[in-house]
Amino acid sequence: MISHITGTLIESTLETIVLDVGGVGYRIHISSDTREHITTTTSETTSLWTHLAVRENAMDLYGFVEKAELDFFELLINVPGIGPKSGLAILSLASVETLRQSISSGDTTYLTKVSGIGRKTAEKIVLELKDKLGALEGEGRDFKGESDAVEALRSLGYSLKESRDALKQVGPDVVGTEARVRAALKKLGRAA
Repeated sequence: MISHITGTLIESTLETIVLDVGGVGYRIHISSDTREHITTTTSETTSLWTHLAVRENAMDLYGFVEKAELDFFELLINVPGIGPKSGLAILSLASVETLRQSISSGDTTYLTKVSGIGRKTAEKIVLELKDKLGALEGEGRDFKGESDAVEALRSLGYSLKESRDALKQVGPDVVGTEARVRAALKKLGRAA
């Protein structure tokens, strides 16, 4: 129903924002990545890809900066027992790429960090999504190394968004965590 929204940010809490769109305020639940993007952008307007969750007693809107996040969120909430709030909590733990690789390889580590998701539920998510994610983009990349590179950049004081953006600019020919961090630091140095 509502798949994309652009408006002016008028309120922000830890878990939600309110966007004014033509005089109507839309409360949108967001992930930590989306929050970080919104707080670091200087634009007066915000655009989000959205998912409208309709329940018997509520209609909740969930927003994401990247379409890939929305697509992954919708895959997650189609797993029996995973609701929109759990899906959002999972996306707040790690990047979509890291979660895809984790699920594709059968690793439940990230998933069990979410409150309310135990080992059995994490295994269920892996079982349900493993084949679906195998065909998606990103196969063959070293996501563990990429995750380590992001963490290294964050420990140097860069935000999650800055770290990921810089690593996206590093070519696939640069391999190894240390080499990718050095190359990303060069990109960040030019942007400063």
